[in-house]
Parts: sequence; structure tokens; C-alpha cells
Amino acid sequence: MSVTTRSPDWDSDHGHITRRGFLRTTAAGIAAASAGVVTATVLAVEKNVERASSEKLVKQLYDSLESGQKATCCFRFDDPSRLKVDANWHISEARVGKSFRKDQQELIRQIFLGLHSEEYAQQVLGQVEHDGGFDQCAIALFGEPGTGQFEFVLTGRHVTRRCDGDSVSGAAFGGPIFYGHAAKAFNEPPDHEGNVYWFQALRANELFQALDGKQRERALLGDSRGEQGTDTVKLRGTAEGLAGIPVSELSADQRKLAEKVMEDLLRPFREADRLESMNLIRKNGFDQLHFSFYKNEDIGDDGVWDVWQVEGPTTLWYFNGQPHVHTWVHIRESV
Repeated sequence: MSVTTRSPDWDSDHGHITRRGFLRTTAAGIAAASAGVVTATVLAVEKNVERASSEKLVKQLYDSLESGQKATCCFRFDDPSRLKVDANWHISEARVGKSFRKDQQELIRQIFLGLHSEEYAQQVLGQVEHDGGFDQCAIALFGEPGTGQFEFVLTGRHVTRRCDGDSVSGAAFGGPIFYGHAAKAFNEPPDHEGNVYWFQALRANELFQALDGKQRERALLGDSRGEQGTDTVKLRGTAEGLAGIPVSELSADQRKLAEKVMEDLLRPFREADRLESMNLIRKNGFDQLHFSFYKNEDIGDDGVWDVWQVEGPTTLWYFNGQPHVHTWVHIRESV
């Protein structure tokens, strides 16, 4: 699959402002590992799936599975593990590098790449390789592709991704997802050098800098929600009592920055998931989104907020950048 790699740095399209040097970071991609001899079978797979959607590739993968493989990675659609999410976990015993043939491994890799934008696909794959190894990830298939109810899930360290072909009605990404990165150390420095996702926090900090004094008091809080596995992404279903400052209280210019934050959050993902996410958010009211930042979890005490979130009645995007980046995402039409 031919993927264009561009660094998410601060070009004229992004327009990030410099503040106390915090834009001095590199979000350049980590070169994907997994060098070595590629078999003729794998090359054939790459040629055949170059323009195929991830959903079509999931069907190809499912049809290629042997009975023993299905026993390890195939489950009923209503299995409760389908909607679990965590920072570092395996959804099944089926490991990409051990449980599947080379051609199947390539299909899984192409499914994963296809869930991301061409701009970021290789960088995200590189992050997974760096943080634990793509071969160490686990997959599960729930239901049967082609029946209207199926979902492919890939999990590992700093990764939970889903491919459902809209089988899950009213749920962006098919359910909660997770992404993260520990770029150069478990305890990252304040500038998060090399972190693939830190550009998103820089954008959010632009919004904070645009707030006036009273707005900052509303937006800046003490401690964040913390991480509790799947409970981390539990949705409230109401705007009442949400933390932070709502978009409804922002000026026109500030609102544009809030929209840019959401654009950057969705930038690594494929267009279909970006559009579905924003459609669901707007359906429930963009003005009901609340932005909050957490001063008690500020690496380096530099006023560049490492931990922040966007929350609405049926939306949660929790960016925990301390000690390295963990990001929890859940967007639905209703709760």
C-alpha cells in the first residue's frame, strides 16, 4: 500500500503559534520496523489490496481463516469483550506475528493502515511498532463479515482500533478506541520530543492561550478523571455538570480554534471515520462540547497543559499526556 508520509509539524496549514518554545518538538514518524524478506505471497496480497477498504480486507481475512484460527480469534457479535478498551491489553490469544500466516499478517497490516489517513498511516504504524511491536498485537473478529453485524478489533500496547463497516449504529469508530505513544522514554520531557500525537496537545494549548482570564478560570481545573480501563470512556448523556468551558461561551475566533482542535484530533484517521465522528458530534450540538485543562498534571510546570479533554453529552476525547501520551476516545449518537 502506497502511503504518503508527512510530518505533523507546524506548516502554513496548521498555523501553530510559538509560546515559550513549546512548539519546539518533532512529530516526525518513526520508521516502521519489520524489515526483512517479504515473500511472494505477501507481495501479491499488497498488490491486490492496494485500493481495497479495510472492511473488504476483513472479509478476505475471515474467509482465509482455518478452523483452529477461528477458535482463537472469532467470537459472537454480542460478546462483552467487543466494547472493552484499555491502554495495554490483548483482546484474544491470537497474536498477529504468531497465529497467522504471512499473507494473513499482511492483510491485518493493511486493514490497520486503511483505518488511518494517508498522511499519518505510516507514522501511526511506526508508533505501534515502537511501543510494543505490531506482531505482538492481538485481533478478534466478532460476528461474520457480510451479515450486517461484524467488527474487527486490534489491540496491544497503546492501541485499540476497530473496523465495523457501520455494523454498530450511531457509534464512531465502531466503539471506544485508544491511542498513545511513549516516544523516547516512559517519562517524557515537557516538549514530548518525537511524540507522534503531541501536535494535538499543542493545538489545544493554542485554544487555551486564546481564552481570557475568566474563561481560563472556567477551563483550568485540578486533577483529571484518571484512567480506569473501559470506565474511562463512560459517557454522561447530558451536558449538565460537565467540566470545563463550553463552546457556547467562546467567541467566534475561539470557536474556530475549537474546531481546529477537533480537526487535529481526527486528522490521523480515515475520512469515513472523521466524517462520522463530526456528524455525531454536531448532531448532539458542537456548542455542548466542553474543553478542560488540568494544572496538577503539568510536566515541567511550564503552563503548557499536558492533560486536557473534550467532553460532550455523548463525546469524550481524553488526552492524558503525563507521563507520556494516552488518549481515550468515545463518540456516540446517544447513550
